[in-house]
Amino acid sequence: MSEHHHHHDHSGPIAISDTAAKVVVGLLGIIGMVVLVATVFLWPSAQHVEIPLPMQTMSGGAVETEAGTVVMQDIGPCGSPSNGKAFTDKPEPPRTASYTCQRSIIDIRSGPDEGKKTLFEIAPGPGQPDLRAGDDIRMVRAADPAGITMYGFEDYARGLPLTLIVLAFVVVICVVARWRGFRALVGLCFAFGVVVMFLLPALLDGKAAIPVALVSGALILYVVLYLAHGVNLRTSSALLGTLASMVVAAILSWLAIEVTHLTGLSEEQNTNVATYIQHVSITGLLLAGFIIGSLGVLNDVTITQASAAFELAALDEVASRREIFTAAMRVGRDHIASTVYTLVLAYAGGALPLLLLFSVAGRSITDVLTGDAVAIEITRSAVGGIALALSVPLTTAIAVMLARPFGTKTAAVAPARARHARN
Repeated sequence: MSEHHHHHDHSGPIAISDTAAKVVVGLLGIIGMVVLVATVFLWPSAQHVEIPLPMQTMSGGAVETEAGTVVMQDIGPCGSPSNGKAFTDKPEPPRTASYTCQRSIIDIRSGPDEGKKTLFEIAPGPGQPDLRAGDDIRMVRAADPAGITMYGFEDYARGLPLTLIVLAFVVVICVVARWRGFRALVGLCFAFGVVVMFLLPALLDGKAAIPVALVSGALILYVVLYLAHGVNLRTSSALLGTLASMVVAAILSWLAIEVTHLTGLSEEQNTNVATYIQHVSITGLLLAGFIIGSLGVLNDVTITQASAAFELAALDEVASRREIFTAAMRVGRDHIASTVYTLVLAYAGGALPLLLLFSVAGRSITDVLTGDAVAIEITRSAVGGIALALSVPLTTAIAVMLARPFGTKTAAVAPARARHARN
C-alpha cells in the first residue's frame, strides 16, 4: 500500500487560474474607480449652516463649556445672587429664604475665570443632576443680556474614564488579535473619519442619501477588509459579496421605508433635525443609517464564508465546487442563526427605554409594534436580516469560484480520492 503525504500551507493564498484572478481584480478595480469618481462628485461643498436654536447661547453663538470640580454640596436655602456667577471667596447669602434646594460650589478649572468658584442651585426633580463633592463636571459658559458671564451645569466630565475604557479595548484587541487586531482598529478609525468627513457633511449638503451611503460604505469596506485581512483573493471574494449585499440592503431599505411610510419623527433628534435643518431629509437619514448599520454584520458573515470556502477547498483538493459550496453553506446557516439573534437583540437592547414606556401606556401590542418608533427597529432588523441571509450564498458562491475556478480538473484526480479512502 502506497503512502500519500499531503501538506497544505494555509498561510498564503490558494493558487487559482490567471483568468479568475484577472476577473476579480478587474471587477474590484472598476468598482473602486466608480466609487472614487462618485466620491469626488458627491463631495460636500463649503457650507455655512446656522447653529440650531437649542444649541445656541443667548448671544446666538456656539455653546462653550469649561471644566469644573464640585468642592461642596449641601441642602439649604436658595435664591443667592451668586447663583451661576463667578466669585473668588464665598457666595452671597440668599436675600429671602423662599425655598430649599441642593447647593453646590464648583471650582472653575478652565476658561477666563479659572481659579474662581461658582454656585449651582438645583431644585430636586426628575432629570436633575445629583452632584456630589469631588465630581468632575462640564459647565456651559455664556453671557446674560447684561453681558455678565453665567455658568450652568452641562454634563459630567467623562474624559478620563472613557479614555481608560477605550485604552483597555485597544490593548485587549491588540494582545489577542495582535497585528491583525491593530490593523482592524486603524480601519475603524478610517471608517469613523469617512462618516464624519464625508457622509454627514454630504447629507447636510442635501446630497441624495442612497448614493452617499453606498459610496461611504464602499470606501469603508475597501479599506477595512484589506487592512484587517490582507490583500488576497479570499478577502476579495468577501469584499465582492459584501458590496453586493450592501446594494441589496440599500434597495430593501428604500422599499421598506416607502411601503411602511416610516417618518423617523418619533425620535427627538430626528424631530430637531426636521425643525432646524429643514433641507436634510429625515427618511434619507433613516436610509443612510440602515445601510451603514448593516456593514458590520455583513462584513462579519462574508469574511467567515470566504474563509470557510477557501479552507475547505485547501483541505480537500479533489472536492468539486458543489461539494465545497454545500459544506460552506452548512457553516453559513449556523452563522446566520446566531447573527440574526445578535442583530435583533442589539436593536431591542437599544430600544429598552422606549419599550418600557409603551409597557405602562396601556396600549395594544398591535399599536405598539406598528408605531413609528418600534416599526423603525423592526424594519431595520428585518432588512439587516434579509441582507445577511442573502450575503451567505452570494459570498460563498464567489469564494468557491475563486478557490476552485472553472477549468480545474477535479474529475481527473478522482482516483486520488479513492486512494485516500483506502488509506
